[in-house]
Amino acid sequence: MTPTFVAIDFETADYGADSACAVGLVRVERWTVVAREARLIRPPRRYIRFTYLHGITWAQVESAPLFADVWPQLCPLLDGAEYFVAHNAGFDRGVLHACCALARLAVPRLPFMCSMREAREKWGIRPTKLPDVCRFLGLSLNHHDAVSDAEAAARIMIAARGERALSPRPASC
Repeated sequence: MTPTFVAIDFETADYGADSACAVGLVRVERWTVVAREARLIRPPRRYIRFTYLHGITWAQVESAPLFADVWPQLCPLLDGAEYFVAHNAGFDRGVLHACCALARLAVPRLPFMCSMREAREKWGIRPTKLPDVCRFLGLSLNHHDAVSDAEAAARIMIAARGERALSPRPASC
């Protein structure tokens, strides 16, 4: 049996875990990317501290929908998925939980797997930042673009585990 999973990546406006300003999701079925979605999100505070990283400005998200409106539109991508994948999964799991709490939405009951952990275990890569792993695997990446980062995490998992029907291990990174 081959897994169905959804890779997820958030970009945040500030240090608050509830400050998502972009999300990217990539659905994988039978080790193949079958769908990609990206959305800008209006964060709860006007100041975008991390524009220098991801290039997202307040002007771009000022009229964007709130997480409470964005997330229900994306949830169909999770139908039948067995787990989430994220690079440095603890970060994205924390953002998802904080944003769901702020929006008073239920947190999806999917476990997270960490593509950073997989890269360390499979190939012994250090450092294992997303650009380093993508360079090692020859994957294209537009770093800090949410859907590009999510797709990279998905492709790392495909490369690490593809065609092996293993149970997901909880993320510890």
